[in-house]
Amino acid sequence: MTLNITTIHETDDPRLKAYRNIHEKDLVGRQHQFIAEGKVVLSALLHSKDFSASSLLIVAARLLGIMPILKATKPTCPIYCVPQKVMDNIAGFHVHRGMLGIGERKTLPSLQDFLKNLPEKTLVPVLCGISNHDNMGAIFRNAAAFACHGIIVDKTSCDPLYRKAIRVSVGAALKIPYTQGTDIDSIIEALNDADFHLYALSPSAPRYLKEAKSTKRTAIILGAEGDGLPAHILQKSETLRIPMAYGFDSLNVATASGIALAHFADFDKLN
Repeated sequence: MTLNITTIHETDDPRLKAYRNIHEKDLVGRQHQFIAEGKVVLSALLHSKDFSASSLLIVAARLLGIMPILKATKPTCPIYCVPQKVMDNIAGFHVHRGMLGIGERKTLPSLQDFLKNLPEKTLVPVLCGISNHDNMGAIFRNAAAFACHGIIVDKTSCDPLYRKAIRVSVGAALKIPYTQGTDIDSIIEALNDADFHLYALSPSAPRYLKEAKSTKRTAIILGAEGDGLPAHILQKSETLRIPMAYGFDSLNVATASGIALAHFADFDKLN
């Protein structure tokens, strides 16, 4: 199979329109598309069964480096090869990784369908009000590292397919199943109906994380830094805290997620 590679030298070429000023477009949405950036993330996109690439934009000097991935995945989409200056002018900033792609969003499963597709024994993080894209990406990365079966993202959290979130997740946002769009109260109700044991991390919890035992179906509820989880959510969950030095009462939520997921992980599935 021959790869569809086209060399372009002009910044105003209409075929590159989707990549123009991606900083601004990230803020307003991309009509069911997202930006993938860097070799690792592009590899995740091209290997994905759930997402597809509509085009790739590669700096000429980086084409050889990604060629093994292109030969292995055989994408049928256009692959535009450009000088670094053209890519930077199109994107609106210096793209030092030299590789971008436009991915097509899939239709997310409903919360009910998502829960039905989970295995009998499962570990799922639940994200409530996570508005920082770095934290979102890092939580997805942690979830992949500790063999979570999926992630539930409430409607007040940011988009896991924001360019920076995908990049920080090192492509895990394209690998871990997730659902988003439901309010946290409905999520709690659905998890209870599906026989999940609900844990919530809170600095004010009476019990330490190390005292908690893994259950057949475990959900870990994580809230935003600062405000944390709403009081009524803490009341509906078994609250846990991570021990730390005197004078400190909280961790970055992404760091806390990694510690908690490592505690509950099924180590038979880990290296």
